[in-house]
Amino acid sequence: ANFRRDNSFKVNLVQCRPLQTKGLGRTVKIPDLKDVKGCFFSTKGNFMGGSVRLPIDYVIFIAAGAYLKLSEQEKYEVARQIGMINREMKGKNAMLIGPGRWGSTTPSLGVPVHFSELCHMKVLCEYASMKEGFMPELSYGSHFFQDIVESEIFYVAIFDGYQNVIFNPDRILREENLLTSFLPDSGQFEKVIHVANTSGMQIYSDIVTQRLLCR
Repeated sequence: ANFRRDNSFKVNLVQCRPLQTKGLGRTVKIPDLKDVKGCFFSTKGNFMGGSVRLPIDYVIFIAAGAYLKLSEQEKYEVARQIGMINREMKGKNAMLIGPGRWGSTTPSLGVPVHFSELCHMKVLCEYASMKEGFMPELSYGSHFFQDIVESEIFYVAIFDGYQNVIFNPDRILREENLLTSFLPDSGQFEKVIHVANTSGMQIYSDIVTQRLLCR
């Protein structure tokens, strides 16, 4: 907002992007949440991609605490590992979830991947966590915005610790880590990258009520 001497002002939009709302094109009934422990995450709003009901075969989860302890070079190595996992996920319903901003040029703010290293994911999630003491401004997919829209990748921002937000990483971490099954030489990253088979998991969203649930 630019203020003039007479106290009037002019507002200039720095960024203005359309939000995709393709999805199923109809209302999605969100299941009742009776078992919080069985829920991976639930939130009100903070998603792009319309109303969906999508089965999730695999979740690739990046642990914030372990990632933040890495050196800058190791953070770049994690990004390359994600790229190799991405190739293995082609044709599968995979969800990629990590701390901070996917595609950031500053590795301390998120994993510095290129779009080609996550292009086969069906769902892309960013999370900020009060518990982990890591609360950067999330990107809402801005680093790859047009690619995400054209590829119809569903996007979610999770603000752990906020009102109306449930975030339960243990739902994934209690499953066997299949990282070395896909990448045999990646054992040093097992505390950072957790690849879980999540057959039976589904993500639901409804743009009318702005409700989102993954369980």
